[in-house]
Amino acid sequence: MTELQVHGILAWAILAIAVPTFLYLLRNTAPFGRHYPATGWGLSFSNRTGWIVMELPTVAVFLYVYFCGKSAWEVVPLVFLVMWQVHYLHRTLIYPFRTQTKGKRLPVTVAASGFFFNVINAYINARVVSEFGMYDISWLGDPRFLAGLGIFLFGMALNLHSDTILLRLRKSGGNGYSIPKGGGFRLVSCPNYLGEILEWAGWALATWSLAGLAFFVFTAANLVPRAYSHHQWYRETFEDYPAERKAVIPGVF
Repeated sequence: MTELQVHGILAWAILAIAVPTFLYLLRNTAPFGRHYPATGWGLSFSNRTGWIVMELPTVAVFLYVYFCGKSAWEVVPLVFLVMWQVHYLHRTLIYPFRTQTKGKRLPVTVAASGFFFNVINAYINARVVSEFGMYDISWLGDPRFLAGLGIFLFGMALNLHSDTILLRLRKSGGNGYSIPKGGGFRLVSCPNYLGEILEWAGWALATWSLAGLAFFVFTAANLVPRAYSHHQWYRETFEDYPAERKAVIPGVF
């Protein structure tokens, strides 16, 4: 079996597990952040340590695998490298230190499963953009790339802006939770998750790859139920929570 065949199997495997992941998370809220339980999940990290450990492969594995590719120094793959690393350097090494994590925990089982997924996902996406994909300079003018890049950048801006609103809210409100307002929160409870989903939809379109599609589908399967859990929590916690807000897709869900 060739590496290309193994690569394809891994991408299809991520697509295959997206459906049961989505169905499971609709019924069982992932136990971290505001949903972390007091007991029942065994050993745990501090939230910050667990998050960094879980996300580290997205930076380190992607870089290593990317620079093993024959096209690593070509223009279009380098653009993809920058897109990926701008998101994940922030998500792995900056975001955890912006959040208020005192007293919060992340179960080792959650961190370990996330770490394992991130190793596989970083490998298949890095390998496709610097080795298996065919991206000559003309790809920069292709409508799929241009549309994908635009969606990716819009999603990133929405994600960062929404995170900033939440972080400012926590700083002004102490350790408690308040109703977030402004920006994407006018329409949905979790515009930060919507932004991340859009980022990887844009990545899938810009790379026009099975690996990118698998990542986008799995991201949605993971974050849509998470957003719904947050939405339900907000509605149960605050009597004056805006009734017109949806969970993650404006006007739909």
